[in-house]
Amino acid sequence: MHAWPASEVPALPGQGRDLRIHDTATGGLVPLVPGPVARLYVCGITPYDATHMGHAATYNAFDLVQRVWLDTKRQVHYVQNVTDVDDPLLERAQRDGVDWVALAEQETALFREDMTALRMLPPRHYIGAVEAIPGIVPLVERLRDAGAAYDLDGDVYFSVESDPHFGQVSRLDAAAMRLLSAERGGDPDRPGKKNPLDPMLWMAARDGEPSWDGASLGPGRPGWHIECVAIALDHLGMGFDIQGGGSDLAFPHHEMGASHAQVLTGEFPMAKAYVHAGMVGYDGEKMSKSRGNLVFVSALRRDGVDPAAIRLALLAHHYRSDWEWTDQVLQDAVDRLDRWRAAVSRPDGPSAEALVEEIREALSQDLDAPAALAAVDRWAARQDTGGGTDTGAPGVVSRAVDALLGVAL
Repeated sequence: MHAWPASEVPALPGQGRDLRIHDTATGGLVPLVPGPVARLYVCGITPYDATHMGHAATYNAFDLVQRVWLDTKRQVHYVQNVTDVDDPLLERAQRDGVDWVALAEQETALFREDMTALRMLPPRHYIGAVEAIPGIVPLVERLRDAGAAYDLDGDVYFSVESDPHFGQVSRLDAAAMRLLSAERGGDPDRPGKKNPLDPMLWMAARDGEPSWDGASLGPGRPGWHIECVAIALDHLGMGFDIQGGGSDLAFPHHEMGASHAQVLTGEFPMAKAYVHAGMVGYDGEKMSKSRGNLVFVSALRRDGVDPAAIRLALLAHHYRSDWEWTDQVLQDAVDRLDRWRAAVSRPDGPSAEALVEEIREALSQDLDAPAALAAVDRWAARQDTGGGTDTGAPGVVSRAVDALLGVAL
């Protein structure tokens, strides 16, 4: 599966700062000092209804991570998956009377278009769950053969008790885990499971549903969590720098995935930091497909909204915060974009060296994009009052905003 084209990232004078970022597993900020190649895995879409503003906010957060690392002169090895076979996708295809493969391809293509428009830097590896199945099957077999998985009526489940570190990603108690498992694709009430929280690794073939050769597992399809584990281990290995996604993935997805990987390899932890973006709401509720309260990037683009304004609307909120999309949020972003473009269109202006360092400092401290935007606002305000005669300043600001915030002025 291919990703989308990369926009050019301008080189800036000086040196970027290393990132301190909030780690869900420890509950605090952790310093990340990768080697020459920083490693990032972000969980991708289930392509049955893309791309709403919640998606965009999540991928915007991890795009900032990439830009901070690139500014330190590191390479970034970024991997993202596509869950291109899953119950919600199959249910949507059946509801609409369309082929599930065609639906997945259509929505993935739209997602690529949206990411391109928003200037999100693409992953080096963009992998669909279906194409990863040949690598998933041996992992499930290894877990079963090691006694970390068991058969239940032809399905194969992972035993969470096989990982002594289980629970250390989300830091939730058993009652909270059980509740979230039921809400987020698990089956804690299924009879016969050794532990209600045990997740499925391999689902035996069901009538009317797609299935693949599972070798000794029999025909079927993989569970959700093992898909990302297989892709991450194949392309990044253990101990990569950031495992990222929305806050609703901390449990069960990232918790279970970490346990799968840790039992498979005998190493801990799977990732140095587990980083989670907040939820975006609309009309008083979390934006979600089940509620139908979605604002789509593609719809805004069709209505003529500049993608740079959409990106500024996302950047106006700290990535870990939960917030609500409103018409005013978008209007504020449009107005900000107009002010910034007017400011950099002049032939000279206030020196921009300090501004570049302010943006770098803000982003290095847990991706504080609102503080970075405020710094640019202050420079633009000084520009309005004729606050300088540096002929290179507008160009420096334009390049810095592009390189570090992904906004083309």
